[in-house]
Amino acid sequence: MRDSEPRRTVELSTVTREPMPADVRGAIVTSVDGRLMATWMPLDAPSRVPQGRVLLSWTPAGEDRTDVTAQLGLAGTQVLLAVWPGLRGEWSGVVRPTVAEVTELHAALRLATVVLDRLAD
Repeated sequence: MRDSEPRRTVELSTVTREPMPADVRGAIVTSVDGRLMATWMPLDAPSRVPQGRVLLSWTPAGEDRTDVTAQLGLAGTQVLLAVWPGLRGEWSGVVRPTVAEVTELHAALRLATVVLDRLAD
């Protein structure tokens, strides 16, 4: 999932073991069959996080610690979803509940909006 393969999707736990590459803004994360899958978001990609997706970014924070930030893409903007300071080791399991619940909630709200729009017509 390095420069030669910027669009390849892999399990989040495989990319959280190392620092983020210098040429990315973070990893777009989606929940697929109960697993968190990640695709790097290059620095030169559009700045907005796609609607309903979560962008995770992380930076070293000392000995075996990592600061992790999550941003959620919404229809008109992106918002800070969560910050996990000082996580140790492979941290994907710590962020998984938040990312999975938020993406599933967003999908449900989007579906409800479509249904309400159709009923209103």
